[in-house]
Amino acid sequence: MATYELSSTLARFLDKHLCFPLLEFLQDKGVYSEDDIMRAKIALLQNTNMVDFAMDIHKELYQSEDVPAAMMDRRTEVVNRLRSLQKAVDPIIGCLSNSNVIRNFRQDRTFNLQFLKEEFDIGPEQIEALYQFAKFQFDCGNYSMASELLQAYKPLCTISERNMSVQWGKLAADTLTQNYDAATEDLLRLRESLDNQSFATPLMQLQQRTWLMHWSLHVFWNTENGKNALIDLFLQPAYMSAIQINAQHLLRYLAAAVVVNRKRRNVLRELIKVIQQESYEYSDPITQFLECLFVHYDFDSAQQKLIECESVIEHDYFLTAIKAEFLESARLFIFETYCRIHQCINIDMLSERLNMDKGAAEKWIANLILSARLNAKIDSKAGTVVMGLQSSSMQDQLADKAKQLSVRTFTLANAVVGAPATKA
Repeated sequence: MATYELSSTLARFLDKHLCFPLLEFLQDKGVYSEDDIMRAKIALLQNTNMVDFAMDIHKELYQSEDVPAAMMDRRTEVVNRLRSLQKAVDPIIGCLSNSNVIRNFRQDRTFNLQFLKEEFDIGPEQIEALYQFAKFQFDCGNYSMASELLQAYKPLCTISERNMSVQWGKLAADTLTQNYDAATEDLLRLRESLDNQSFATPLMQLQQRTWLMHWSLHVFWNTENGKNALIDLFLQPAYMSAIQINAQHLLRYLAAAVVVNRKRRNVLRELIKVIQQESYEYSDPITQFLECLFVHYDFDSAQQKLIECESVIEHDYFLTAIKAEFLESARLFIFETYCRIHQCINIDMLSERLNMDKGAAEKWIANLILSARLNAKIDSKAGTVVMGLQSSSMQDQLADKAKQLSVRTFTLANAVVGAPATKA
């Protein structure tokens, strides 16, 4: 299933350290040869400080204790750099380890710099060394320490561009330590900074939003409410534009999140519209499944695509954990859609559509009718499901109308409020 394998595409928008979990996953799955994966790891480590790790992989790959001279030279360079930075950063680390010092910090970062200079004779050189040391530790794979150092550096950073770099580093470090609560907060702060920055060109903002969505995959697929957050972020106009211009492949993850999230069926129409628009640029069995089912009402093709989806999800680092949930929700989509256009359904035929045996399909349908309170009954003798008229209650209809009015009112209010600013 390497045809639909996206790791090389995703890697273009990820920090090299964030690519490592993907390579480990592909190695475990055997999607590519062991030697190719190890060579990719060495290439990824080439410009990092994880020289010992690169040497170990090289020895394993070539079954030899000998390593290239360039690796040995790089190791010497890294050790010397570590000693130099450690010496430069010791005074400020000792100072910032004192809780009384941190207590005196304020929101005004210029005040903080002045306070450190007057009270502890710590100037710009030591503060710059703190940032460089954090970056160095990150490149060594010491992500927890890098996160702590960047957190200590943040109240002392007065340059907007550097502050953005710190936020990206903090997000990556917290993600790689699997501290997803902290990473979620980092993600929200970074998104706010990206959307409100004044120094970036439109092209730079487009690129940064594309990166943010890719980095967010590590967070959203590992947090409880992540799928909701992914849908909210990806469907924001600015971020959807970035997907359509730069990263149509992200539609796979948006589609998967919508399929498994039954509470977000309201965005299905918008999603399918985008999938249709971008199908000439990107499609895979997941997006094709939705097209077959909701655009063409081609249940045979939808069934085939669902079989292909199973393999695609199995070999996707971010989606593999939701395989069972996706297949269950997809079968529900097929059943609901089929029921809308048929009154009497043959269970044998439906079991084929759902890619299940007859007994399992009948049991699944019975449970669904009970849990979803559908107006339907199973005729076991005839082997059919008989659908009654499905109608929304007056309360549900009023609630839907109220939601639509709320959205229109919000849009109109934004247009009215934003009009003078645009004109100015």
